[in-house]
Amino acid sequence: MPNDTPEKPTVAATGEFGLIRAVTTGRRQPESTLLGPGDDAAVVAAPDGRTVVSTDVLVQGVHFRLDWSAPEHVGRKAVAVNLADVAAMGARPTSVLVGLACPADTPTDVITELVDGMWGEAERAGVGVVGGDVVRADQLVVSVTALGDLEGRQPVTRSGARPGDILALCGRLGWAAAGLVVLGRGFRSPVGVVNAQRYPEPDYAAGPAAAVAGATAMIDVSDGLLADLGHLAAASEVGLDVRTERLEVHQRLREVGQALGADPMSWVLTGGEDHALAATFPPFADLPEGWRRIGSVTMPDTGVTVDGEPHNGEPGWQHWR
Repeated sequence: MPNDTPEKPTVAATGEFGLIRAVTTGRRQPESTLLGPGDDAAVVAAPDGRTVVSTDVLVQGVHFRLDWSAPEHVGRKAVAVNLADVAAMGARPTSVLVGLACPADTPTDVITELVDGMWGEAERAGVGVVGGDVVRADQLVVSVTALGDLEGRQPVTRSGARPGDILALCGRLGWAAAGLVVLGRGFRSPVGVVNAQRYPEPDYAAGPAAAVAGATAMIDVSDGLLADLGHLAAASEVGLDVRTERLEVHQRLREVGQALGADPMSWVLTGGEDHALAATFPPFADLPEGWRRIGSVTMPDTGVTVDGEPHNGEPGWQHWR
């Protein structure tokens, strides 16, 4: 029997400017966007006089799979991972720019749904998608550049931690790693765990709140708690000790770990892509809402330890490993 299902239009048929119109028309911008898409460049307000800038690239087959994630999920993830980096500097996210590459035969609705996800996450963060570029490539690649405003504060870098400081965390850990294992085993549930792998949900306000509260150093946990704490420890020339009794292992993670024969604490310690924030604070600081103490800053040359002992095994994700 003949197939009566009409073929979906592709980006080649839609054309570059038709695609741009499809993903930008009717979108609302925040007040910080002075001039949005449609010109040679965007104009974004920078009241502080300084701009925090971060870029990430997501490649199909490396950072996402369309048989695991809907295009909307990929769009949300692309924006979220960048805005989390801005928040980790203590800045308020203001806007994002998007670079998009895809094959000519990509269905147009894949791209429009992907950009719908970007706009949805941007709106959740209170920022605008202010511009970008689209090009042809052999596979789907999404590059996002995020901008942020320090609002008169100094940036919170990785290099300010001092011995005696509190080590604290805001956000959940282990969920995305558990979701990756579940998807890799061919399952699509539990949905909450799987969706954590598909797209993170960072608390963008937590970074500025930590800065206001006097955070001495901060980092976005993207590659695994121990791996990223290693970067902070190296930059600050200190040691960091994580106390496992202070780390939350949600009951759902315990259930998934039991079903798959895995230790959920390993997901919490070394799993990436949840994009929680880790920061250090002065010893007697009042932690902002949502932050909880998970350890302490120790003396130099002690590295990152778990309950006072070195961790055995890989601390997290490394590219090209």
